[in-house]
Amino acid sequence: MFQTGVLIVFYGLLAQTMAQFGGLPVPLDQALPLTVNPALPLSPTGLAGSLTNALGNGLLSGGLLGILENLPLLDILKPGGGTSGGLLGGLLGKVTSVIPGLNIIDIKVTDPQLLELGLVQSPDGHRLYVTIPLGINLQVNTPLVGASLLRLAVKLNITAEILAVRDKQGRIHLVLGDCTHSPGSLHISLLDGLGPLPIQGLLDNLTGILNKVLPELVQGKVCPLVNEVLSGLDVTLAHDIANMLIHGLQFVIKV
Repeated sequence: MFQTGVLIVFYGLLAQTMAQFGGLPVPLDQALPLTVNPALPLSPTGLAGSLTNALGNGLLSGGLLGILENLPLLDILKPGGGTSGGLLGGLLGKVTSVIPGLNIIDIKVTDPQLLELGLVQSPDGHRLYVTIPLGINLQVNTPLVGASLLRLAVKLNITAEILAVRDKQGRIHLVLGDCTHSPGSLHISLLDGLGPLPIQGLLDNLTGILNKVLPELVQGKVCPLVNEVLSGLDVTLAHDIANMLIHGLQFVIKV
């Protein structure tokens, strides 16, 4: 009986002591498991989405829409302007034969847009190709009617090649390779216009000229911005992508 009573008292005191010290932190030198939640790196498939988001946001914050809105189209199309030898002069010569007295005084860019970026990885895994789809509206004004004569919707893709290179110190960097307009990606459609056949003649001639000058013009303005955005990517994201490319590891899901 005596031993049983002692045990009851002992366990009662032990339970009371544990209750009193239950809220205290456990010393680190005790062999108890600690729960640690380290920051996990992005999954390979998550890198693709992070890259397109970063590039899209970088292009917008870098002033892409303003660059498109201020394309010097009229300066290039004017007689003697740019390297075209005065394409607008040739256009007016053709159009005035259809509509006497017509002179185009302004071509204004409106509603610039950056659409959803596309991303493709080369079969060997060492290159990325980013498709940058752009959209603008062109408003052609003339004093003949005192308002907009034509409104055109223009779509054009720029394709940027991204490579990983290793410098002399062994560090890996992302660099911009070829950056050009995608062949056949320029689409011009009529939103609205005044008159039937004469306007169609103007549309055909203007479309032919824009096909010659617009892709090169947009490419020359947008590609330097792409290079700037690529150089300013988050260091960790750029390193992870460069590491995948340098080893030829596929991380872009084909759809």
